[in-house]
Amino acid sequence: MRIVVLAGGLSMERNVSLSSGTRICRALRARGHQAALVDLYLGLEGYDGAPESIFDAPDGLCGDFSVAREEPDLDAVRASRKDKSENIFGKDVLRVCAMADVVFIALHGACGEDGRVQAAFDLLGIPYTGSGYLGSAIAMDKDLTKRLVAPYVTTAKWRALKYTADEIDAIADETELPCVVKPNASGEYVPAVASDSTVSEDGLTYTFPLREGVLFHNGAAVTTDDVIYSFKTCAETTVDTALAEALSSVKDITADGNTVTVTLKEANPDFLSYVGMVYIVPADYTDEATAPVGTGPFKFVSRSVQENLVVEKFADYWGEGASLDKVTFKIYEDANALMSALSAGSVDMAVHLTIDQVDTIGTGTYKTLEGTMNLVQALYLNNDVKPFDNEKVRQAMCYAVNVDEILDLTSEGHGTKIGTSIYPAFTKYFDASLADAYPYDVDKAKQLLADAGYADGFSMSITVPSNYTPHMNVAQVLVEQLAKVGITATIKPVEWETWVSDTYTNRNFESTVIGFDAATLSAGALLNRWMSDNDKNMINYNNPEYDKVMQEANASTDDAKQTELYKQAAAMLSETAANVYIQDLADFVLLKNNLDGYQFYPLYVMDLSTVHYVQ
Repeated sequence: MRIVVLAGGLSMERNVSLSSGTRICRALRARGHQAALVDLYLGLEGYDGAPESIFDAPDGLCGDFSVAREEPDLDAVRASRKDKSENIFGKDVLRVCAMADVVFIALHGACGEDGRVQAAFDLLGIPYTGSGYLGSAIAMDKDLTKRLVAPYVTTAKWRALKYTADEIDAIADETELPCVVKPNASGEYVPAVASDSTVSEDGLTYTFPLREGVLFHNGAAVTTDDVIYSFKTCAETTVDTALAEALSSVKDITADGNTVTVTLKEANPDFLSYVGMVYIVPADYTDEATAPVGTGPFKFVSRSVQENLVVEKFADYWGEGASLDKVTFKIYEDANALMSALSAGSVDMAVHLTIDQVDTIGTGTYKTLEGTMNLVQALYLNNDVKPFDNEKVRQAMCYAVNVDEILDLTSEGHGTKIGTSIYPAFTKYFDASLADAYPYDVDKAKQLLADAGYADGFSMSITVPSNYTPHMNVAQVLVEQLAKVGITATIKPVEWETWVSDTYTNRNFESTVIGFDAATLSAGALLNRWMSDNDKNMINYNNPEYDKVMQEANASTDDAKQTELYKQAAAMLSETAANVYIQDLADFVLLKNNLDGYQFYPLYVMDLSTVHYVQ
């Protein structure tokens, strides 16, 4: 048979594809077939003979391909193409595929696994191996596919990871063998205004070449001056934020041609995660406060305070543009008003809903999507006031709380149990076993209370922001559970502003139910707040050993070592029962049936660029 082994392409798995394609081609030729290796993107650019002669070419055009630790330089591949075309099919690819008896698809990643190549072959009547275009498209997202089929088909254990090259060794060390590693549809880090980023070995110098052709919403091209201005503006802000703190370590920021270089005073392993929080704005633009300008897929139209925000599709967006032409964000201060709007079908989408709200609306006009809120919900204890200054008391309360019952009673079993200040989206740092560190045990709780001198229990208050129904519901269950071990808890509902001033800022409280999130996917974003000298340490947690481990973790440039230290610190919070950890709340989204494409992200953000209408 005349067989084209199609490999290469433009995915991050290009080298994997070429390596496996080479072996497939040689194996086919060893069995007497006229097989030839063809690169999907480059085609026959380097072949001097007639296209039909490739089947008789020495060694079937197979080269020496291997899989390196470094990711392929796709920009270099694009630059090497002689015709500079954006067509995914290179020179004579479709022509030689049409001459073959069959095309063996050895492609990996985009195009080869998402059904696009298969769809093109179906239209042209070219026979090929493997799944058709529809099955390929559906199964492209491996994590989603496994979650969909797991209730019906026995599957191997899996977990979806988002990682950088520096994290590979640590992931490999913690992964049990045997295993198969497969990138997800969007498993790699994707730059935006910058086309790439590199970090020096000492961790002090970050280099960002800017992407060509990126425009602001006002039509101006993004320049290095804009990037430098944006960095300096964020660094010089008077607002006390984690971003401002991270940028305070910047020693210098310069430009050379189209490349921006940032030099740090001292190494910060989490610096790159904060770079993504720097919104690039024009250096000479003076109306940012009233008419903001950015580079994203949507541009600002109008804003009405406490009513709505209107954005529209930015036609000149550098990446894959938004599907929706216009989006209006409506603000409902009253939950009843939102429910009325949903019941009437006057809104297309609502986010961050409770299970009760979802059940009230039902399934008719809307489909229900479920993710996680990416919040560490806990009964936070003021470690500086009695009796919570006693570790045994805090541990007793952990044993007294039945988290499974809380989830059943407040959210019909939805939500994810956690046992420390790390939630599941922080995959490399999350230890699921800590959720079971304190199994429900009333007798053990009573014994610990007795050992601590509180055999008869005690009274306490639980301060809760009254406008947060999920926290109020959890607090009500906690009251009943704590009563079983002799602890009399009283809920103290307060307005949000009061909670912020009295509870969070002034630390005038005994306990509170709340959820903390993170601005970046850095463990430090969740764990640093519990260091004794951190001004966000509202529970007054004071553990010198914890401080030492966190200081070492924050200073480490060895990813594997840093990861282990962060895990060690998280375990300390569990062991010392810093708080009574409960869950990462389930996050429900209602989306009209004629819409699709909404994605949950590991941070508390919302992206509507992928949402689109369906037939």
